[in-house]
Amino acid sequence: MKLMIPMVLSLGLWGVILPSQADEAYEYKIEQMKDNVYRFSAGHYHSIFVVTDAGILVTDPINDAAASYLKEELAKRFTVPIRYLVYSHNHIDHTMGSHILAEGDIPVVAHEFAAEDLQWTKAPTALPDITFQDAMTLQLGDSEIHLQYHGPNNGRGSVSMRVMPANVLFVVDWIVLGRMPYQNLLGYDIHGMIHSTREVLAAEPFDLFIGGHADTGTREDVEHYLGYLEALYAAVREGMLAGKTLETLQAEIRLPEYAHLRMYDEWLPMNIAGVYQTLVEQSYFNFRPDLNVEF
Repeated sequence: MKLMIPMVLSLGLWGVILPSQADEAYEYKIEQMKDNVYRFSAGHYHSIFVVTDAGILVTDPINDAAASYLKEELAKRFTVPIRYLVYSHNHIDHTMGSHILAEGDIPVVAHEFAAEDLQWTKAPTALPDITFQDAMTLQLGDSEIHLQYHGPNNGRGSVSMRVMPANVLFVVDWIVLGRMPYQNLLGYDIHGMIHSTREVLAAEPFDLFIGGHADTGTREDVEHYLGYLEALYAAVREGMLAGKTLETLQAEIRLPEYAHLRMYDEWLPMNIAGVYQTLVEQSYFNFRPDLNVEF
């Protein structure tokens, strides 16, 4: 359902800067990716913003220093103000700094689970003013930004964002192109990652994919990423069903068709451990009566 959201008074609250983020130095970069969609990079972090005659929609501010840089650059490069700030999900390494970009009456938008988590954990950043359950469309000038929740995948309340008519898809953390999924999949739901990525691919085709980390790409690149997730999950599951230990799985599992991905050698054993732990902690393989092994 399309919802036309009016401008509302921002009720955001903020607190102190995290020392680890304040002290970290980033290289900043702004690139026009397609039509009116731009990518903002702070080191290995990426967010997008959309420029229209009616104003600018910005996404994850990343941290205070990055948000300050972006705010200054937007004022230099464009003559229209920021109208919306949208969170991709709840993780603090993407949501810090929003009080800098969302000053005054600029609303902050997020999925209800992301908003809930930021409030419950007393996150030191602006709390969302507008939330949604399944889907929302923001109209800004001649562009529409479609926000879609696909269920659990990474963190809380993680959504995809499709910018039309540019037809650019933006996803943070649960789809990563050109690089292995992060280490031992901390905070990830492997089942949800597979389901959500399948759902994205089952929707109308997109022209360009932009991720919160690593590379941009095409539909074929996202299909390749999904193939890795499915192959990884299947290899670990079948090994555990055969009674193999984590150490054996890490020594034996090789997925050579994905060896070109950055961090393959370093993170494949950690990815295996992440799936293994999920199957124990979430699927209770250690309680299965058909498996006479200890996990």
